[in-house]
Amino acid sequence: MCWSATADLIAGTGISAVGIATVARAARRPRDLPLAALPLLLGAHQLIEAAVWHHNGGSGPATTAWAVIALPLLPLWVPAAVLCAAPPRARRRLLLPLAAGIATSAALAYALVTRTVTAEIRGHTVGYTLGLSHTGPTVTGYLLATIGSLLLSGDRVLTLLGILAAIGAAVSFALWQREFISTWCASAAVASVVLYHWAGQHHSAAPETAASRVRDRRSRHPRKP
Repeated sequence: MCWSATADLIAGTGISAVGIATVARAARRPRDLPLAALPLLLGAHQLIEAAVWHHNGGSGPATTAWAVIALPLLPLWVPAAVLCAAPPRARRRLLLPLAAGIATSAALAYALVTRTVTAEIRGHTVGYTLGLSHTGPTVTGYLLATIGSLLLSGDRVLTLLGILAAIGAAVSFALWQREFISTWCASAAVASVVLYHWAGQHHSAAPETAASRVRDRRSRHPRKP
């Protein structure tokens, strides 16, 4: 994230707290839990980057842990979580970002295993270097998996989150090309607080949905007088 270890620490703590509340809200709908846990994951990610700042970058355990979450984990987690939570009508089209996420995650995992990731403090940002080849297709697959799955989710709140993540990606690339992945992950973490509203919306709708199912069953099988 931009600015300092303190900024990452404060942001990570706040977003993690929102993540805990979001998971609690989604507890009654198991299909929503992977997506509800995303702010918790991204909050922890910011806390890990605070440790990267503290160690002045380098290639230590904090840098590796940060890269594992940012690179192979997120492009797999997000489309899979969106697919779990999506309504049935949207699931077929979500297979495309999921396939992109699987391929991108596999390529990035292989890169992490065969190369050393390093972090460098660059003013008020952190830059990560992995020496990737074919950067263009990898970034395209990454954004299709993460932002694309949200935009194709069929849910208005998740679509809003996708739009916010896309704006964050555009701003991060325009201002910090060399530090794009760090600054975009930070903006995505902040935007993910939208999921708290999403989980609350689903929580309030759950009892109504259950009641409507009971009414539907009763209408199909009326009691005999």
